[in-house]
Amino acid sequence: MNVNEDVKRRRTQAERRAATRRALLDAARALFAEKGYHGTAAEEIVRRAGLTRGALYHHFEDKKDLFRVVVDEMESEIDEEIEKAERAEARLPEAVMAGYRAFVDAVLDPEMKRTFFLDGPSVLGWEWREIDARHAVGKIEEGLDALIAEGYIEPQPVGPLARLINGALLEAAFFVAASDDPEAARDEAWGAMERLVGGLMRRRSPAQR
Repeated sequence: MNVNEDVKRRRTQAERRAATRRALLDAARALFAEKGYHGTAAEEIVRRAGLTRGALYHHFEDKKDLFRVVVDEMESEIDEEIEKAERAEARLPEAVMAGYRAFVDAVLDPEMKRTFFLDGPSVLGWEWREIDARHAVGKIEEGLDALIAEGYIEPQPVGPLARLINGALLEAAFFVAASDDPEAARDEAWGAMERLVGGLMRRRSPAQR
């Protein structure tokens, strides 16, 4: 076998492994949304994916490990929606708030609500908050640094403030997820969030005075 053939063979094997992993994740995500984590058996996942239990345990430690990856991917999708919402606003304060709003709005999606916001904390416990913090806290800190730099917020340490804001956003999402009327709950929670974060903001930055 020449070098080119060996490279091609290894690439094909890697592509097959990636396709198998993707099939397991897609099947698991669909079933978790339909039946919840606890209502979904590993056998159902491999059957939906058209694979074997051996394939599942080759790529993941167990069903919980598979769920962990699904949750992390969902958080990445929320990140994309946040960035899209931020880009749609011209002014920095509105962009920051639009990003926060996009996170709270994510719970209105039934799949996100069940898998990410309800089953996620229940199944993964504190690890779920660590996953969320890994995605969210640094981004919130960046926004706060920018607001401080442009004079919209008084200079202060952003680390604790970012974690407090992230905690408030999580509680707003949980409030919506627990409601029988999610849209009304979202409006209530968002109104409270606007008042909370708005209290930090100056009406105008010094540069605008």
